[in-house]
Amino acid sequence: MSTTATPQTSAPAQPNSLRTGPDARGRFGTFGGRFVAETLMPLVQDLEAAYDAAQADPMFHVKLSYYFRDYVGRPSPLWFAERLTETLGGAKVYLKREELNHTGSHKLNNVMGQILLAQRMGKTRIVAETGAGQHGVATATVCALFGMKCVIYMGATDVERQKPNVFRMHLLGAEVKPVTAGAGTLKDAMNEAMRDWVANVSDTYFLVGTVAGPHPYPRMVRDFQSVIGEETRTQMMEAEGRLPDYIVAAIGGGSNAMGIFHPFLDEPEVKLIGVEAAGLGLDSGKTAASISRGRSGVLHGNRTYLLQDENGQIEEAHSISAGLDYPGIGPEHSWLNDIGRAEYVGVTDSEALEAFQLLTRTEGIIPALECAHGLAHVMKLAPTLDKDKIIVLNVSGRGDKDIFTVAKHLGVDL
Repeated sequence: MSTTATPQTSAPAQPNSLRTGPDARGRFGTFGGRFVAETLMPLVQDLEAAYDAAQADPMFHVKLSYYFRDYVGRPSPLWFAERLTETLGGAKVYLKREELNHTGSHKLNNVMGQILLAQRMGKTRIVAETGAGQHGVATATVCALFGMKCVIYMGATDVERQKPNVFRMHLLGAEVKPVTAGAGTLKDAMNEAMRDWVANVSDTYFLVGTVAGPHPYPRMVRDFQSVIGEETRTQMMEAEGRLPDYIVAAIGGGSNAMGIFHPFLDEPEVKLIGVEAAGLGLDSGKTAASISRGRSGVLHGNRTYLLQDENGQIEEAHSISAGLDYPGIGPEHSWLNDIGRAEYVGVTDSEALEAFQLLTRTEGIIPALECAHGLAHVMKLAPTLDKDKIIVLNVSGRGDKDIFTVAKHLGVDL
């Protein structure tokens, strides 16, 4: 292994920075925290201590940088989407190409960081949850690479609509456990993965896929994904000599968005826009827009915006994208919304389908349905801006996994 790679850092740029959170209790304002059973508390405290020690160890960053460069394939390119820009009119549109990472999404950034941490902690068995399967495939991949036993919990509904990714996980040697509780989606898979973790504390590491869960997961996943924003800053300065005016990213749990947002939090001239899955419409009752239509509550160990009924029961989320089909959002996003640093908007299933086809035909890039939501908002925003404005869209994953879903909605029988 080379030791010449540049260490990754997520250190705050200045005192009183918006990047300093969470606080000592793991909170971003009133959000976040650690709402877990007594049996889990020692586990998350051990994890926090192990992560702090890793962050302070330069060799951990050298090792992570080596795997980012030589296995993940970083840095990912920043692509000027010239034909898309001409088609939309108005602002220049750049694409941060996370779909070019090994396994086809941004998920491998975080997974690589956590598997190295699990290895430092002496764990030999990994459990994880997945929705669209991108996190599951990434987790199964690193488990194969490091020779660890891998168990992936996946909602039965998602198992059915993401068969190619289930097959990939099996090929990689993972055991995929379908979850039939609830609606059989990501929320239910995360419940089961946490139960497994509690029951197998001695050898098992819970590898969370997004910026949610009890502290320190939201911070830790954000830190590993911040490599996206750090690269975007450098690449944009090289391409245009200045920072972008807008950064747009889709949010389910919110890891790709937080990864590209975080290095820009202290740059007020850079507007940050998170795009939620509005499903059939924000007021349809069939939505996954947790910030736009949710309220504060506790789920999966943290306080954040959640879709709830009048009695505080969690409502099932709906999105055409399995990766956005989650009734909550990472707590740091909830905080950024409340302090007004980031804006959150909704995009419907049909708008995402239109965007999916537009990017495919103008740039030759088939995006994941998740990032098609982000593009649908760019399609609305770009034509309203002058030609000297710049938008960066985070293309968080490739759409191979979604072609069956898209074909079905377009009336094509594959």
